[in-house]
Amino acid sequence: MSVAIDEINRVRQQARRICSRAEVEDALNHMAERITARTAGRNPLLLAVMNGGLVPLGMLLPRLDFPLRVDYLHATRYRERTFGTDLQWKKRPETSLEGETVVIVDDILDEGYTLDAIAAYCREQGAREVISVVLVHKQHDRSNGFEADIVGMTMPDQYLFGYGMDYKGYWRNAPGIFAVGEEHEH
Repeated sequence: MSVAIDEINRVRQQARRICSRAEVEDALNHMAERITARTAGRNPLLLAVMNGGLVPLGMLLPRLDFPLRVDYLHATRYRERTFGTDLQWKKRPETSLEGETVVIVDDILDEGYTLDAIAAYCREQGAREVISVVLVHKQHDRSNGFEADIVGMTMPDQYLFGYGMDYKGYWRNAPGIFAVGEEHEH
């Protein structure tokens, strides 16, 4: 899917900032405190859910001052679109999950299907404990009922980008969390 760079730039220019960089950093500090309280001393395995979980995990790592290991997986529903229903596994973790305390880190919990399936996969692979962590939990009534164990921020039902969340594959690097204008939501 090819996206015109003009559209991408317009989306950024017309977006409304929902959270500043400082507000996101504060949320990350609180998330790190909760992860530390739950997993310090357990030699946890942190799994980034690519691509969105890369940014939150990368920003959490220096805040977690205890031994841990990192791996990643790639399972997606969206494939750089703004909606989707089918889960596609692109890469499973290389580390064995048997007996592990696994911390799954993702950017956003929207409907919950992807993170629910990833957590189930980790349990099926023998993880002793699975802890799900998301930077943003989007509030709406389309959820499948899955709740993350650790949430940085709760947001209204808007199409968001920044800090790992993207608009058609772009703006994961935005310095804050932004809401896409209505004209660009689909």
